[in-house]
Amino acid sequence: MSLFITFEGIEGSGKTTQIKYLEAHLRKKGFRVVLTREPGGTYLGEKLRSLLLKGKVKIWPYAELFLILAQRAQHVEEVIVPSLSEGKLVLCDRFSDATLAYQGYGRGIDLNLVKNLNNIATKNVRPHLTFLIDCDVDLSLKRRGKGRDRFEREEREFHERVRNGYLSIASSEPDRIKVIDGNKKKEALKREIIATVEEIILRHGIH
Repeated sequence: MSLFITFEGIEGSGKTTQIKYLEAHLRKKGFRVVLTREPGGTYLGEKLRSLLLKGKVKIWPYAELFLILAQRAQHVEEVIVPSLSEGKLVLCDRFSDATLAYQGYGRGIDLNLVKNLNNIATKNVRPHLTFLIDCDVDLSLKRRGKGRDRFEREEREFHERVRNGYLSIASSEPDRIKVIDGNKKKEALKREIIATVEEIILRHGIH
């Protein structure tokens, strides 16, 4: 059996660090692991990632949404579905929940529209487990360094909307989304995440 795990959270939540910890742990245990990210994950995805995060051109909300969905459709076809069909454990740094949180709640695009377009782009592929690493916006702001990308440069109110959006998504799908307190120290987060994944692996007999 394959396993698709995603990590979500606002900027500076620590999700990228934690997904790498989990990858290292699973590889050490002998699992075949694919670590990927969004935007990105494919040649096309990485090109669009550069445009979305680092590009100087102004991107309007709907254009931003369509670019993200385009890279996701490519990512699902090229990386995620083939890896899952081979029985690999797929770890993805952001996926469809991010689009609902950022472009839906953050940008104000109709949530039902975002959900429907997401379903088309993903062919209804959904994570088995999602870790939402939640931290307050003040901590998020403190953790951001120099050279901020387009999303990191957004006003505080935008990040508040995104965070609240994430929490709303999590409350609607408690069986899939596990909310982790991102204000904890890295090692405590690492232990909690690994314990959760190991319990699922044991329960489903994944090897």
